[in-house]
This record gives sequence, C-alpha cells and structure tokens, in this order.
Amino acid sequence: MIPLGFLGDIGSFIMTPLFYAISGIMLGWHEVLSTFLDPEGGLSWALSIIGLTLVIRILLIPLFVKQIKSQRNMQLIQPKVKELQKKYGHDRQKLGEETMKLYKDAGTNPFASCLPLILQMPIFFALFRILDQAAKNQSGRGFLTDARATDFAESKIFGKIPISESFWEARVWGNAPDATVMIVAIILVLLMTATTFTTQRQLMSKNMPADAMSGPYAQQQKILLYVLPLVFGISGVAFPVGVLFYWTTSNLWTMGQQFYVIRNNPAPGTPAFKAKQDRDRAKGKLKTDEPGSVLTEPETESERRPATRQQPKRQTKAQRQSGQRPSGSPGGAPPNPNLTKKKQGGGR
Repeated sequence: MIPLGFLGDIGSFIMTPLFYAISGIMLGWHEVLSTFLDPEGGLSWALSIIGLTLVIRILLIPLFVKQIKSQRNMQLIQPKVKELQKKYGHDRQKLGEETMKLYKDAGTNPFASCLPLILQMPIFFALFRILDQAAKNQSGRGFLTDARATDFAESKIFGKIPISESFWEARVWGNAPDATVMIVAIILVLLMTATTFTTQRQLMSKNMPADAMSGPYAQQQKILLYVLPLVFGISGVAFPVGVLFYWTTSNLWTMGQQFYVIRNNPAPGTPAFKAKQDRDRAKGKLKTDEPGSVLTEPETESERRPATRQQPKRQTKAQRQSGQRPSGSPGGAPPNPNLTKKKQGGGR
C-alpha cells in the first residue's frame, strides 16, 4: 500500500513550481494594472487572473496546433477504422491491435483532443489552491506573500463581490448569505458551461466529415459534448469567483481559436470546408491545388458536339471485285495488283 505521505510529496513536487509560475504571472499583471486601478480593489485582481489566463493560452498554442492536426487525422482515417471493424469485428483483441497500429501509422491519438484540458487542470487546481489558502488561512503560495494573499482574498469587485467567494459559500440559506455573489457566480457558471458545449458542438457540426460521424471517435466526441458541460456546471458552484473568471476566459479563448481554425483551415470533406470553398469561389480566390477545389472551364459548343463520322461511299461491283475503295473514302487502300492483273488477263 502506497503511504499517503508519499503521494503528498509527489503532489507538492508537481504543484510547487506551478504556485510560483501562477503567482509570478498574476503579480506581474497586478503591478501593471495597479498603475491606473486600485491595487487593493477586486477589479485589478480579477483582471490579473484574466491576464494570467491569456498568457497560459498563448503558451498552449503549439499544443493546440498539434491537437488540431491529430483531430484531422482521426477524421480522415475513420473509413479505414470502419473497414477494420467489418474485418475483425468477431475478434476484439485483433481489432484493438490493428486499430492502434492504424493510429500509430497516422500519427494520431483518439485522446489528443483532451490534451489542452488535461494540461490546464493542474494550473486550474493550483489557482484554486492559492485562492482557497489565501481566503481561509491568509497564507500565500509561491511569490504571493501572506500580506498580498490577504489583500487578494479580501478584495471585492466593484466593492461588492468578494473574489474568493463561491456560489455555494454565498448561498442565501448559509452562514453568510450574499445574493449578489450568487447571481454573478451562477452567470459565470452558465457562461463556462455554454462555452464548453458550443466549442465541442461547432467541432462536430462543422469540422467533421460524414464518415467520421459514427464509430469510436464520434462516440468519444458525443460523450465530451454532454459530459464536460455537465461536470463543469455541477462543480462550478463550488469554485471561487476568481477561478470562474479563469475558466470562463479560457473557454472563450478556446471557442474563438477553434472558430478561426475551422473557418480558415477546415478539414477536407466537412461542411466548413465546403463553406470555405464557396467563400473563396465568390471572391475568386479558390485554389486549384486544394482537393476537390479544381474549377474547370465550361466547354464550348464545338467541344461538346461529338465528331461526325464520315460515311463510306457506295462501291460499284467492279470496285468490290478489284478490292478498291471509292475515292475520298477514309482509310482508302491501294488496289490489289493481283486482282487487277487477273481482271486484265481475261479471267484466266
């Protein structure tokens, strides 16, 4: 049995660098924003969290590009996956081996679409831990001193909304009811849920070919479509307002980034690809080297009309006996000299 102290050491080893990175970036934004905002106000701290989110998402752009490539490869190999299912449907072990081999050859992974989310989860929990410790114990983590942690936890947006409060802590039937916090928190939770659903929905409806709408990959995408918003919606009521700002901003970034990629670089054979072709065709910018995008010039009337076959002229009896063709006939052959000689010799 693994001792809990060992697991705690591993968690501390992973989270401590994140505490320093997150607090450092957030304090840097706070210093900049404090030049024209109240340094003890909640608005400067809330905008610092948004600034932290933007920095993290910019750093994750290379991973997002790999994610898009992997998703596209997954879509393109779905017909091959279906062929394997038909061929090895009776042998699940063989089907699994051949499917994983296909994924490896295509350089893709069915779980690649979850990578940005997986990598953000430690950052998300680190920020949650910083806020939670600052609010409950007035203790700082990373570069955040105890004094700054107290200012952070006690700051209020517009002087009314504590940044460290959550919907559940501010419930009207609790010890410190605060309807304003509940309203703001539930709006952020709904935004977080809606943006998660919209991001996954636009991927499935616009950037997945018809062949990819069935099979394991499609099932995975459908599960993410409904499960992720549900998880965020249920757990969001326990998140502090500051953490909700982080996650909602991150979702808005993801939704906008994905919309840009789908619109400008869609996967072949998808509704988004056809829509881009229509836009390019309307602007006269359709590239002829794109698959399915070659435009052909309309044929002229003379090119469409089949060539008229020249009918051979009728032969006389003497011409047929001599093997000659009438003059002007296509493919005319020279007369047979033996037949001509025989004719001239009186038929001997």
